[in-house]
Amino acid sequence: MSEKRQIADRKGREAEAQAAQYLMQQGFEVVAERRKTKAGEIDLIARKPGLVVFVEVKWRKRATDLDLAIDERRLARVAAAVEVVAHEYAGPQDDIRIDVLLLAPGSRPRHIENAWMP
Repeated sequence: MSEKRQIADRKGREAEAQAAQYLMQQGFEVVAERRKTKAGEIDLIARKPGLVVFVEVKWRKRATDLDLAIDERRLARVAAAVEVVAHEYAGPQDDIRIDVLLLAPGSRPRHIENAWMP
């Protein structure tokens, strides 16, 4: 792995840890991190009673870059991964949601609930 890739990976892990903290402050229990599937990876899976949230985490050096951090193609990959594993985390009574958490130094986390609605 190149040094640049290692730095990006470390930043991604730090952002995911920060996002997990944020979700716990919102009353969620984080039940999985970096869940890999053949369809793609889900950064975080969190739950509250009756709700399971699959979270895509994006970190950028500047808050102004966050507007371009997520797009429909990336969300579609997350949604495909969710289809593969949702039954492992959500029961028949649970609602399922795909959220995005956008993080940048010096700015509050931007939580986009229900970011994917096919």
